[in-house]
Amino acid sequence: MPFNLCLAEREALGLRRRLPAIDKVTGRQLFSADKCYLNFAGNDYLGFSLAPELIKAADAAAREFGVGAVASPLVVGYQAIHRQLESELADWLGLEAVMLFSSGFSANQAVIKALLTKEHLLWQDRLNHASLQEAGMLSPARMRRFAHNDMAQLAKQLKPKAGLIVSEGVFSMDGDQGDWQGLSALSDQTNNWLMIDDAHGLGVLGKQGRGTLSEQGVAADKVHIHMGTFGKALGVSGAFIGGSQLLIDYLHNHARSYVYSTHLPPPQAAAILAAVRLAQTADEQREQLQARIQQFRAGAANLPLQLLLSNTAIQPLLLGKELVGDEQATLNLSNRLREQGFWVGAIRPPTVPKGSSRLRITLSAAHSQTDIAALLQALQESVRSEA
Repeated sequence: MPFNLCLAEREALGLRRRLPAIDKVTGRQLFSADKCYLNFAGNDYLGFSLAPELIKAADAAAREFGVGAVASPLVVGYQAIHRQLESELADWLGLEAVMLFSSGFSANQAVIKALLTKEHLLWQDRLNHASLQEAGMLSPARMRRFAHNDMAQLAKQLKPKAGLIVSEGVFSMDGDQGDWQGLSALSDQTNNWLMIDDAHGLGVLGKQGRGTLSEQGVAADKVHIHMGTFGKALGVSGAFIGGSQLLIDYLHNHARSYVYSTHLPPPQAAAILAAVRLAQTADEQREQLQARIQQFRAGAANLPLQLLLSNTAIQPLLLGKELVGDEQATLNLSNRLREQGFWVGAIRPPTVPKGSSRLRITLSAAHSQTDIAALLQALQESVRSEA
């Protein structure tokens, strides 16, 4: 295959991706090539990735159980630490049962492929994560996409008892929330299954950090399938699917990425368990994060950039009208910020729709008021330079 031509084409369009070598990254700082940057690109929303409680738990589990699960969960990979994590996670979120996956991508693919047949319909928000969209394309089900958060359009598409509605709690590139009152009402009215991907809501929204449903006052049992990840606010990695015990028993037998993958390492499970416990009492960190969000939004409103409607840790900025969606201009702005010591992601197609490239700024409770003020100043100077 002409790989060189494909890469050259992406380079010319300002869409080629490269892997930067990172020495160390935290919720607040990033170290690369002997230089320290303020990190506004990660998803460590509560600053848990270096929390002593998580490190201590992982270290103790490594010494007791070793560093690997050694097999898939249905062989000998499922250990007492996994069962304990599942039990406490289910109790926290008000679910009958949960099961653990190596990643959110794997979890989303597993559910959609295991549950849906060619007799089913799958309805997805147009801005759903790539893992959901790809799973829908690979599934034998017929997929329909509805305009972002457009309940009226979804209502027109729905058929009774025909399949699965899927949306996100917090959308990863826009930072806004799904309409879960509207989605649950439509699910009830049409007797279709409903699934939430709450990767970016878990830990930071709702009472005790229970997530988007709690934030919006929607009972957990109004949503049939819950997916959440441990690599954002909880600071580790991995994911889970939650719901009824019957659903989880079915997936134990039919979710191929679960059945045929080595299970989570015990130290990882132990660190996640520590994070779950810590998140339930992390009101101070959630308040700090909200303060940083409000500070950033107040300052960014004065920039010649388009600030999207988001009240979460994800704060996207699009360039001014004359440069909206320009991939190279977005990349140039990200590079100028990096030269000033700020690591900010430049998000371009196909991650976002063509014409909507943006700086995806992510905030953490670990950031200080001074960090946010410095970022706003750097943005002002970098935008002026780009113009």
